[in-house]
Amino acid sequence: MNALHTSRLAGFGHAAPERVVPNAEIEASLGLEPGWIERRTGIRTRRWARDGETLSSLAAEAGRRALVSSGLKPADVSLVLLATSTPDHLLPPSAPLVARKIGLPRAGGIDLAGACAGFVYALALADGLVRTQGKAVMVIAANILSRRINPQERASAVLFADAAGAVVLSPDGETGTGLLGTDLHADGELYDLISIPAGGSSRPFVPTLEASEVLMTMRDGRAVYEKAVRMMEDTGRRALAAAEVGASEITRFIPHQANTRIFDTVADHLGVARDRTERSVSDYGNSSAATIPLTLSLAHAAGRIAPGDLLLMTAAGAGMTGGAAVWRV
Repeated sequence: MNALHTSRLAGFGHAAPERVVPNAEIEASLGLEPGWIERRTGIRTRRWARDGETLSSLAAEAGRRALVSSGLKPADVSLVLLATSTPDHLLPPSAPLVARKIGLPRAGGIDLAGACAGFVYALALADGLVRTQGKAVMVIAANILSRRINPQERASAVLFADAAGAVVLSPDGETGTGLLGTDLHADGELYDLISIPAGGSSRPFVPTLEASEVLMTMRDGRAVYEKAVRMMEDTGRRALAAAEVGASEITRFIPHQANTRIFDTVADHLGVARDRTERSVSDYGNSSAATIPLTLSLAHAAGRIAPGDLLLMTAAGAGMTGGAAVWRV
């Protein structure tokens, strides 16, 4: 067995479609008063893909930028973990195509369907591989949710967006860096609070399906809000305990950007100062699993992530799946 290595965040990247969709466009289509969306979610604009743009291309762009940022060679990357709820196809997985588009000659590739918590799950898996095998891993989270939202359903139409974020983990970190603590949790009792009812093996596509059956639906927005807050708070607290650090030691809080009310409430409950929270939801909306690496990459580009920083990442989403990670940069 190989000796344990120490993983580090070696590279960061993100990508988003050029099309910017302001709240006014959605408010007009749903008959909402101006300002309704921002007051309830903190979102002002979001990005939606144009016709012809694909999930694999968006993910590959974020991955290429993360690779350049890392300074590693393409052959150094051993695996691409792609966290997505909107792959190009049900079969085959999109990760092998993403790896090819980036130009990674020796990388494996696999999709992970963890909904909004997908990046946290992928990060935990990648860290384990880097530590035990001593090989670099690329983690990408990407979604094109604009093609899965029901434009007539207010609960989801005002929130969801398209984006990708990526990080490269390498096995050459300093002692004490990398994943210090994590907690992953799933509550299948609330499995169908957010869902796309048809398209899987239990309800295959047939010509008689209603359009709404292949689009995202949020059955109970209040229940989603309450469960997301509890799950992000509980997993965050357990991850902090596993890392043996206090909330006051967190340098940057990088939550899933579901909406500002959710992650501000979580920060308050955990005891993390709000001014340490990284925010991208106002300009980019909610792109599910992509929000954490997108926000992380934006913060790094702005110089707000530095060696030695202690990061707390939390997320919760459909399934219900949730998780948290404490990471020393």
